[in-house]
Amino acid sequence: MKIVVIGGTGLIGSKVAAHLREQGHEVVAAAPSTGVNTLTGEGLSEVLTGASVVVDVSNSPSFEDAPVLEFFQTSTGNLMAAEAAAGVGHHVALSVVGTERLPDSGYMRAKLVQEKLIEGSSIPFSIVHATQFFEFVRGIADGATDGGSVRIAPVSFQPMASDDVARVVADVAAGAPLNGRVETGGPDRSRMDEFFRKALAAWNDPREVVTDPHARYFGTELSERSLVPGDDAILGKIHYGAWPGRIPATK
Repeated sequence: MKIVVIGGTGLIGSKVAAHLREQGHEVVAAAPSTGVNTLTGEGLSEVLTGASVVVDVSNSPSFEDAPVLEFFQTSTGNLMAAEAAAGVGHHVALSVVGTERLPDSGYMRAKLVQEKLIEGSSIPFSIVHATQFFEFVRGIADGATDGGSVRIAPVSFQPMASDDVARVVADVAAGAPLNGRVETGGPDRSRMDEFFRKALAAWNDPREVVTDPHARYFGTELSERSLVPGDDAILGKIHYGAWPGRIPATK
């Protein structure tokens, strides 16, 4: 069947497209660089012609409160309208574990708006809630840096490889609509502060990881289970300790 991957040229989208092609599906990777723009609607009707499934793994270029809300509100609204007109039978969206538990985060509020638009549409849907990607670990550390310290809360943390995220999204896309959510996370759960202490040591990073129960994660405080999935989550197969990107490449 024809599956259109919105954001199909990015980190997750390109891997989702590859998994689906391996399964024998006709896959179109859609992005502004290929002439498809969900914000303006450009190219949507053309690319969705004959599509059975749409997978949306696109992301806002800005994480500031107003732009990120505008992105998800507008792009999702345009997508759902175009999919309804094209007769698409399954909409799959990638979202974040803990979205509903972090209302102080503008990004999470925007993702909730996206999910409500999907739920309110007539199109059968599946929403995949994933934990943080291994590829974003360094960015999380940088966002938590205060001078020479990285302030991290002592809460549960269960990141996963983007390859595992893509595999789960592809499998959901190839299946029947859930009309609900499924969670996925890494195979290992640890304390967030301890995880980053080991990660920075592996990077030979001189910053000190400071355990701070009130440390903010992109603008919001965390509780013990803010960032981890439930017990019925689909677990990834790749352990952080075996992930090649955990150690900076040597020149």
